[in-house]
Amino acid sequence: MNWQPNRSLTTSLSKQIVQWMTEQIQNGEWPLGTKLPPQRKLALSLGVNRSTLQEAIDELKANGLLSSKTGSATYVSNDSWNVLVKQKQTNWQHYIESSIHKANYQTIQLINEFEQDDTVIRLGTGELSPSLLPTAELQRSLSEVQLDGKAIGYSSPQGNFSLRQAICQYVRKRGVETSPENICIVSGGLQALQLIALGLLETGSFIFQNHFSYLNSIHTFQSFGMNLYSLEDNQLTAETIERIRKKRQAILYTIPTLHNPTGSSMTLEAKKSLYALSEAVQLPMIEDDVYFELLFDEPTPAIKSFDRSGQVLYIGSVSKTLSPGLRIGWVIASTPIIKRLADIKMQMDYGSSAISQQIVEYWLRTGRYEKHIEHLKAELKMRAELMDNLLNLYFCNMASWESPKGGFYIWLKFHEPIVTTELFRRLLKKKVLINPGYIYAPNDSRHIRLSFAYSSEMELRKGIEILYQEINQFLKVAPI
Repeated sequence: MNWQPNRSLTTSLSKQIVQWMTEQIQNGEWPLGTKLPPQRKLALSLGVNRSTLQEAIDELKANGLLSSKTGSATYVSNDSWNVLVKQKQTNWQHYIESSIHKANYQTIQLINEFEQDDTVIRLGTGELSPSLLPTAELQRSLSEVQLDGKAIGYSSPQGNFSLRQAICQYVRKRGVETSPENICIVSGGLQALQLIALGLLETGSFIFQNHFSYLNSIHTFQSFGMNLYSLEDNQLTAETIERIRKKRQAILYTIPTLHNPTGSSMTLEAKKSLYALSEAVQLPMIEDDVYFELLFDEPTPAIKSFDRSGQVLYIGSVSKTLSPGLRIGWVIASTPIIKRLADIKMQMDYGSSAISQQIVEYWLRTGRYEKHIEHLKAELKMRAELMDNLLNLYFCNMASWESPKGGFYIWLKFHEPIVTTELFRRLLKKKVLINPGYIYAPNDSRHIRLSFAYSSEMELRKGIEILYQEINQFLKVAPI
């Protein structure tokens, strides 16, 4: 043994010894079980004092490469090879667990996984059935849309100008007057929320929301250190706002028309009252209006239509109506906000799909979109009546619900707290997928979000019957 640490290096002597001993084990010079020389002799040969050597040996023991018993010699650990193999591998799990964006709840991960299984009956899915999408019409429109090299390249930061002009015309029926300069095209409503979180809010901000909320099922705000504040009985008061704002920045998130997951809609008076309160205390508002077109009756004006101070950030999308695969939505807001969101978006993905933007512009401009909406609403209304009838047949004595007024969902509330992860898994084994209430409100055990928009009539009948059977079986095994 003629190696000694180099005292001219900036690396400490003990660290050099640790590296050298590791190499001896790794290269097979010190096989498993090798007994090290006595510390006095080893320190002398290395040209260091015993305390320096002891520091290195202690580190190697902590790493699992060396081992010894009290009062005995030091040996190369029998598990040292496994330790060295692990040291060579990047600990990606540590990277994953310490990353900014938090993992979805396990139930949501399972929902996302099994939604790809065509053998599963999807009773909670928040999207349209493939049979309700205008596939043939979209395909035909591809041949009618005029494309050129510039049009299908990168779009401007705010999105296709012609599309923004078409959106200006379209949202007038919501009572919203705007200009292309105040619109940013985004890749669906979810990206709009991500851009708002990244571009407008500080860490620790409070997001006021309904007690049952779509935001609880995603981590758009939570992953950036923001706090979701659920309103008791969905009531917002000036006192609550002021108390929170003394701590941190705050913003209100609302889906006033066909709320997700409850399916409820605010009256015009309730919308005006909420806006008046937020204006009085200068609380900014995100109005998520992606479902309004699916209301069976005539919708009331958007909250944004009352906005004269630029306080409301308005989100629209065609993902719930035309095609989720097009990934086209929009944000309407004051000019500085739009410029900020557009800048963040360009940093993230350099703009939404140019071809998708061209298609949506064509559908809005030619009136095809509104014609499709009327047909879609008629189809959804028939499905809603079917689901309502099925629930009356099976669940009238054990649950309550409101007959759907549009959209996709029925918010089923059981008289007893029976909606658990165990019930979710039992149903999954029977190839039925539900969206349990606890993904929309922590600890909720009484609700299921049921969707009539995706599964076929046969699947809805079969799925609801299985749900009924499993709940009855569940109650027999674990009576409340």
